[in-house]
Amino acid sequence: MRLKVYNTETRQKEEVKPLKDNHIRMYTCGPTVYNYAHIGNFRTYVFEDLLRRTIKFFGMKITQVMNLTDVDDKTIKGAIAKNVTLDAFTKVYKEAFFEDLKTLGIEPVEHYPAATDYIQEMIVMIEGLLKRGVAYIGGDKSIYFAIAKFPRYGCLSHLHLDELQAGASNRVNSDEYEKDHVADFVLWKSYDETRDGDIFWESPFGRGRPGWHLECSAMAMHILGEQIDIHVGGIDNCFPHHENEIAQSEAYTEKRFSKVWMHSEHLVVDGKKMSKSLGNFYSLRDILNKGFTGREVRYMLLQVHYKTQLNFTFKGLEAARHTLLRLDDFISRLQEIEEKKLEVLIKTFDLQELIKKTKEQFSKGLSDDLNISFALASLFDLVREVNLLADKKEISSKDAGEILLLLKELDSVLAIFSFEQKEEFIPEEIQNLLEKRIEARNQKDFKQSDLLRDQILQAGYLIEDTATGAKLKKI
Repeated sequence: MRLKVYNTETRQKEEVKPLKDNHIRMYTCGPTVYNYAHIGNFRTYVFEDLLRRTIKFFGMKITQVMNLTDVDDKTIKGAIAKNVTLDAFTKVYKEAFFEDLKTLGIEPVEHYPAATDYIQEMIVMIEGLLKRGVAYIGGDKSIYFAIAKFPRYGCLSHLHLDELQAGASNRVNSDEYEKDHVADFVLWKSYDETRDGDIFWESPFGRGRPGWHLECSAMAMHILGEQIDIHVGGIDNCFPHHENEIAQSEAYTEKRFSKVWMHSEHLVVDGKKMSKSLGNFYSLRDILNKGFTGREVRYMLLQVHYKTQLNFTFKGLEAARHTLLRLDDFISRLQEIEEKKLEVLIKTFDLQELIKKTKEQFSKGLSDDLNISFALASLFDLVREVNLLADKKEISSKDAGEILLLLKELDSVLAIFSFEQKEEFIPEEIQNLLEKRIEARNQKDFKQSDLLRDQILQAGYLIEDTATGAKLKKI
């Protein structure tokens, strides 16, 4: 089974074939560390984590780079407003970002370069673009990339330059601009004391700092090489950011920059675009403070295909919680199955065939451009079938162990299961009620037994019959 993904540039699904050896080199756009990352950002990061884990699941090696944009218009503005150094300002948000990744079960990548550590590499790249005649010094002494001199411009976003005005008279000095605007973009921003304060770097072009678009190209090529396998980000990065990356990278090396480009769709909240003015703007911390867990947030962000717009709701989070509880119960049930030495199990199923079918269906879903719905369906089919077999007492402890091993293999991709056997704290008075109920049932006092059961329910607990006897579980 081969892994295929949708390439934004070619607009079709393509098999993932490493350019070299069996090793994928992947670049993923990370956060701009001027604030806490919001759930829209994490929708993209969870998708990228799923892609990374899937690549490994299909037997390929991977080296992944996720950049930290610590110098751009926003970080400079924030540092000046707080009257602190750029490093001191961004450090808080860098540390918070790594905490959030851990909370969401996002696997650490191999490299997290900060833009400020690669200024010299960016200067070298600008010098090369100037020598090739595709960059020029503007009237404001900033350096711009001339997109009219790069024939492939528009290949990713499928814009047609001959239908749009562009050139030296149409320049953009800011890092970000409107998505429907095509213009020569800034490579090096000339120093402005009012705007930049004391944040600048010396260069052959004078004081200033690199443009945002250039940062990613320089870091990607320095760490991964001039040609990479996959470049990933949110759909909002497709144009102009990724389009500009292609232009400056390929004009500099005269080689194809990235073989495949992948983009995740937007996240909306309650059907509306997320914004602070609407009161629907959430960081991960905001959601955790409402009593949800990182695992629940991860599952909600994971369960919708990355190319489908995700509508984030708290009802959806509640549903994610119930789904994970169901999976936790399933794992607990398997862990509690004990071998009955004196009883011969009569089986009506082939365990190895069930495991093989589940893994094949799970792999089939992932192989089709990360079709997570199909992959999850195979998991829930397994849960349903095994629960039915366990109800008929056809699952042995050895069977349960093999199913748990399968779940751990699937979880190497999903990262949503909890295999820890935790003893739930039950208040002493509730435990006493259960013991009285057991005693009443033993004495066939079913009226008293029912009264005690109702008391336990009113206190917020369910009674579950397990292989080791009756147990209490909080509702």
